[in-house]
Amino acid sequence: MMRLVAILLLFLAAPAAHAADEKKIAAAIPAIDRLFSDFQVESHTPGLVYGIVANGRLVHVKGFGVQDLVHSRPVTPDSLFRIASMTKAFTALSILKLREEGRLSLDDLAEKYVPEMRGWTYPTKDSPRIRIRDLLTHSAGLVDDNPWGDRQTPLPDADFTKMLAQGVPLSAAPATHYEYSNFGYAVLGRIIANVSGMPYRSYVERNLLGPLGMASSGYQVSEWPVERRAIGYRWEDGRWKVEPTMADGAFGAMGGLQTSASDYARWIAFLLSAWPPRDDAEAGPVSRASVRMLAEGSNFVALAQRNGKSGPAACRQAAAYGFAMRVAQDCDLGLTLAHGGGYPGYGSHVMLMPDYGVGIFVFTNRTYNGGAGPAWDAAVALQRAGALVARQRPVTPLLAEAYAAAGRIYAAGDVLAAKEALAMNFLMDRDADHWAKSLAALKGEAGACRTDGPVEATGNLSGRFTWDCDKGRVAGTLLLAPTRTAQIQELKLEMKAP
Repeated sequence: MMRLVAILLLFLAAPAAHAADEKKIAAAIPAIDRLFSDFQVESHTPGLVYGIVANGRLVHVKGFGVQDLVHSRPVTPDSLFRIASMTKAFTALSILKLREEGRLSLDDLAEKYVPEMRGWTYPTKDSPRIRIRDLLTHSAGLVDDNPWGDRQTPLPDADFTKMLAQGVPLSAAPATHYEYSNFGYAVLGRIIANVSGMPYRSYVERNLLGPLGMASSGYQVSEWPVERRAIGYRWEDGRWKVEPTMADGAFGAMGGLQTSASDYARWIAFLLSAWPPRDDAEAGPVSRASVRMLAEGSNFVALAQRNGKSGPAACRQAAAYGFAMRVAQDCDLGLTLAHGGGYPGYGSHVMLMPDYGVGIFVFTNRTYNGGAGPAWDAAVALQRAGALVARQRPVTPLLAEAYAAAGRIYAAGDVLAAKEALAMNFLMDRDADHWAKSLAALKGEAGACRTDGPVEATGNLSGRFTWDCDKGRVAGTLLLAPTRTAQIQELKLEMKAP
């Protein structure tokens, strides 16, 4: 096991897979520390820890306040927090691992593995029955149950079995819209247990936490000394009150995990290591392709405002719930995966930026005090500091050949100079004579160009480039055809604005 962990951590730290500028991250840290320090004080949270993961490792972690008010133990990277609904990603990835192994399909009916659901009543005669996929994306027709669901964590398995057998009313027909359901993730926990033949928590601990070296993480909080735990509090009537500690039970799959910043950083590094797709050997407990499935949205897309204070009102996100992650395209940050955690005594938030290999997370020990605002403001601060550097796609041989052909075309002023590189539609869309006229006009404006500069791949079969010329610059794009030789189906060239 130790050898596996060592190999995995070496893989996650591979610099070729990541591109964040750590010097610029370091320069932004004082301002980011202030964001979280102010949040800890203003939100009346006894303690807080946050971390930044980049280039496959925890590059910054800092604690504020105390993990308990009786002994005033300071929060450290090893303090243990319940992370509430951020647990759901561990549940989702466990389902995806079982799928990867051929032990279930996402389109299987949930009742195939939870027979107590076979007698459920559906809201309409044409309602489809609940699939595993529907449970993952909170589109199973179950009612939003955040206030109720959080308190069900210690529910005994036998009581949950009775609840399932009795059936529950559905809020809507399955697969028709998004509605957040902790109950649904408890059902996923039961599916994991029934398919794997072991308790849910044992499956996650053996197949995810252990291989990732997360030795301080688990579901039964009493297994760790109280001296390491961040005690959960609520802020009420102008003072802090201790929240009861909930034991592990049937609803642990929706929010029961306890972990530390040091451990959770390993999880974040592992998730981020799944991007971009590549030929490297697999080193994690689940394939990179399965991890990337967390970003598959449910197609119930909504417009949303970015968390925090850093985004202008015009910065709207197109967001959907994927598999245990809220997936959004952000105007500044690109693809983001995020999830909050709210729980009696705890709040948390995580946001990932796969395009840059960077993740930010925060844990607090105050009821429903997630910290989404400072987490997203921290991400924008890194972006504005220039610390987020997009990974460059490799240029495939097919794209390199097409790019060289584009250079020959411009130099000759004639598309027929690279006729063999043109797809069958190319001269049908614009004939050689019209190409000659437009190339002559462009060369008259730009002059001779140095066409040996780099091409930036936007895909395996597409790219963009800029040529320096005698009288300015020419910008171009290439799109290749979906044929074996991938000839040029479209070439665009134009003067680049000064």
